Amino acid sequence: MASDSSSRPHGRNVQGPGGYTAFVPAPLAPPIAWDAELVAALSGADRAIGRLAGEGWRFPNPHLFINPFLRREAVLSSRIEGTRTTLEELLAAQAGAIAGPASDDLEEVVNYVKALEYGLDRLDTLPLSLRLIREVHERLMRGVRGDTATPGEFRRSQNWIGPPGCTLSEARYVPPPADQLMACLDALERFLHDDTLPPLIHAGLAHAQFEAIHPFLDGNGRVGRLLITLLLVQCEVLPSPLLYLSAYFEETREEYYARLLAVTREGTWEKWLIYFLRGVRLQADDAIDRMEEIDGLFEDWRGALAGIQSGRPEGVLRLFVENPYWTVRGIAQELDVAYTTARRAIDRLEAAGIVSPVGDARRNRVYCARKMLDILIAPRATGRPGSKDGGS
Repeated sequence: MASDSSSRPHGRNVQGPGGYTAFVPAPLAPPIAWDAELVAALSGADRAIGRLAGEGWRFPNPHLFINPFLRREAVLSSRIEGTRTTLEELLAAQAGAIAGPASDDLEEVVNYVKALEYGLDRLDTLPLSLRLIREVHERLMRGVRGDTATPGEFRRSQNWIGPPGCTLSEARYVPPPADQLMACLDALERFLHDDTLPPLIHAGLAHAQFEAIHPFLDGNGRVGRLLITLLLVQCEVLPSPLLYLSAYFEETREEYYARLLAVTREGTWEKWLIYFLRGVRLQADDAIDRMEEIDGLFEDWRGALAGIQSGRPEGVLRLFVENPYWTVRGIAQELDVAYTTARRAIDRLEAAGIVSPVGDARRNRVYCARKMLDILIAPRATGRPGSKDGGS
């Protein structure tokens, strides 16, 4: 077991108005004891990331995997915060398979997708910064529960973490008071631009520090997990954003929160980093497994449609990788083809057993590629005995 370099809190306690005690984390980076266990954890995570990067370069179109993986991350990161939307529900809703207004849970997950997609696009023009973090938060919280908590603005009042309904005096953790918040955030922004540490260590430290600062009134957990992806993309660890850790955090939720809290209370950075790096390794391996299964399924589909030259069947197949649910009208619009062309393609896919209709609706019928969906929602081991990271 790693021997932690510090046995004291990562920061200091301060008295807030009214007599409560809040915690102000020290600036990053902390001293780290690079013992054999931590070095081995980083080495294993780096090897897994290298394999995942190799898979990303091997496939002619790695972007084919981004949409389903990103949506899986949205579901699982939101689930940590208490939503109950499944990946199947999200994908079906985005294809128009769910009639009526979306549930509050579903709207929150859809916003997570929008926020992550926005952040990834924005990195092309703006480095990861407090400004970008605010912009991502605004899109995450826009029009959903918690949108009264000033979307896109850092808090001006005290927040706290604890069981539902607990008071400030009963909180498990109280982040920095509002009047000390910007000093903490300015130090975090300087660290985000520091490239002297290994990228995975940098991302692990930044995530824990963001959660300790808790700069928004709501949405901190989700933004903090988005931050991991944005950091790894910015430092070009992967050719495409294919690694997401929320499945690991969701399945090991109690340990996730305990490790974060132990960092602030005891300065146990090494134990947090070992836990974080284990998640990187497991989720990189998981992504490789799913990519290989999707690639094999796609080749089987192509074989089943061999010889068909009309109706753009391969283009339609790619759409069913990005989302296993589509309507004929949606395919026609996405590929910019006539409705009849899309209709013929769907008929061929249905005849080949690749897709099947969902429900009994006659108008704007939704079709599902069930085998593709099964790959996305299949559970995988997280490394804990008896545990799975199921996607639905």
